[in-house]
Amino acid sequence: MPQISGDGQGAGPPDGSPGAGRPADGLRAGGARTRAELLAEALDARIRSGGLAAGDPVGTLESLRAETGYAYSTVSEAVRLLRDRGVVQIRPGRGGGLFVADRGPVVRLRHTLLEVQDEPATVADAIELRDHLEVLVDVGAARCRTADDVAELRAHLGTMGSAADWDGFMRANWALHERIARIGPNRMAAAVYAGTLGHLSGATSRFADGDPGFAAYRAERHRVHRELVEAIAAGDEAAVRAAVARHNTTA
Repeated sequence: MPQISGDGQGAGPPDGSPGAGRPADGLRAGGARTRAELLAEALDARIRSGGLAAGDPVGTLESLRAETGYAYSTVSEAVRLLRDRGVVQIRPGRGGGLFVADRGPVVRLRHTLLEVQDEPATVADAIELRDHLEVLVDVGAARCRTADDVAELRAHLGTMGSAADWDGFMRANWALHERIARIGPNRMAAAVYAGTLGHLSGATSRFADGDPGFAAYRAERHRVHRELVEAIAAGDEAAVRAAVARHNTTA
């Protein structure tokens, strides 16, 4: 299996090293994605391009850490993302590690979204699709949320509120919505919805550093998201629908 490297020269710098602020070779930063997200994308692409079948080994946390030079926490988060997306499964114990998951319709939908990402009007299509799915995803979350889910949603809200710049604010925004999508029972809807977020995260318009409009925009969007989270926490479906309407019309 080829290394996760665009030029074949091996792993990038470890987290904490002078070069840790950028991805390893072959993992070029896009939008506001984190190193874990970039690594997850690279691993997914390697699995697909390598023609690996369900049950084939992908490696271990330690082997991926050694190959990429990333910290264990970064590799672990990338693996969690791939597991949640149905790309890999984790087998514990002796002889365990990461293995290609059985690719059902949810994963195939994700790959379809990846294949059309460079087509014209993709961003507009993604916005329209996300808006239609928002009520389904958020009402599902309101019906199924647990205390742990609500605590994590509020933590994401806190990260949004304390973000110092545009990229940090938008990372927290996408993370909040992806976390909401993972709560509901409709895995197909969650997969498509999360796929639209992937398109939008790298193509959103942005405020310039120091733009006075950013503070007002952040305050308004943070308020809208807080209302949505609290409606989900309360299990109030009518309030969720009202919050989604405000979310989709004030973006």
